[in-house]
Amino acid sequence: MRGKIINFAIILCAFLLGGGVMYLVIANPLGQGETNSAGLLGCQYTSCENRVIIDNTGISAAVDKVYDAVVMVKNFQGNQLASTGSGFVYKVDEKYGYIMTNEHVVEDATSITVVMTNEKEVEATKLGGDEYLDIAVLRIPVSEVLQVATIGSTEDLKLGDTIFTIGSPVGEEYYNTVTSGIISGIDRLVTVSVNSQSDWIMKVSQVDAAINPGNSGGPLLNSNGEVIGVNSMKLVDSSVEGMGFSIKIEDAMAHVEELENSQEIERPALGITLLNASDARALMSYGISLPNDITSGVVVVSVVSGSGASKSGLEKGDVITKIDDEEVINGAYLKYVLYKYNPGDKIKVTYLRDGDEKTTTVTLTKASD
Repeated sequence: MRGKIINFAIILCAFLLGGGVMYLVIANPLGQGETNSAGLLGCQYTSCENRVIIDNTGISAAVDKVYDAVVMVKNFQGNQLASTGSGFVYKVDEKYGYIMTNEHVVEDATSITVVMTNEKEVEATKLGGDEYLDIAVLRIPVSEVLQVATIGSTEDLKLGDTIFTIGSPVGEEYYNTVTSGIISGIDRLVTVSVNSQSDWIMKVSQVDAAINPGNSGGPLLNSNGEVIGVNSMKLVDSSVEGMGFSIKIEDAMAHVEELENSQEIERPALGITLLNASDARALMSYGISLPNDITSGVVVVSVVSGSGASKSGLEKGDVITKIDDEEVINGAYLKYVLYKYNPGDKIKVTYLRDGDEKTTTVTLTKASD
């Protein structure tokens, strides 16, 4: 009998001890955090200080904050639907709601309508647009607005940040589709074509979220549901996948007041005609020959009389390499740098003449002049 009691006591102790260990492992009441993939003991043997927790309800909550602000944009030319895109309400006043989209979504439209999330189709008025920014502003009666998006910032944007988009890829069938991903690249300089003739550089955010035809003009959003960009393009190539680009919201908003007031954006001019330094054959036709070691920059082909360039002493054959210490690689980069300024601003131009580096100050004039 005594042996049985001893055996029972041993079994009981083992049971209690085992249960206590399992409690510590699973519940971890003395640990500093929850269990994670680093180990069963959660943060007991790993640092919780820099732990990242992904809450799968976070994106859906953020979507709710902006979903009804997103619209599908229809571009009609004559009586025909020419194309569709996306847009979002970014502002309201007492009379109107203001919608931002891409200029290429609404260009050449004779009439424009937007489809709200309640499926109501509303006639929209285009107030203004700019092909270089690729931004246009529409307005609708404020009574039709269901929600207004919150404008965010890219200032603290980091690689790997969670983002999502809302738009209408390939038309009404997939109206207001939500896609998510991460920031894949920051401040990418992408060359695009404007007027099918001149090249233009856009500084954009690169994302891996799906951006398809019809998503153009829709918002790029951070995990808080704030607009940090306007989706504009996708790199299309059989060898790549998941490379979408979004105009930074700061660039999109920079001239929005002018667009709201149907004003053209006045851009500055140096007062020259130019060719890329790499265009050796074209330069020869103007009697200009460069040393072989000069492969980047822009070459002055002619100077407009009375312009800022003519007053600064720039001459035919000069190779412009920098503006205010920012490198100029070609004509597209020159425009990108130059269009940060306004007519009347003074800039420092660095250039090469007969192999010698020189600098001069140019007062910018209006491109329209």
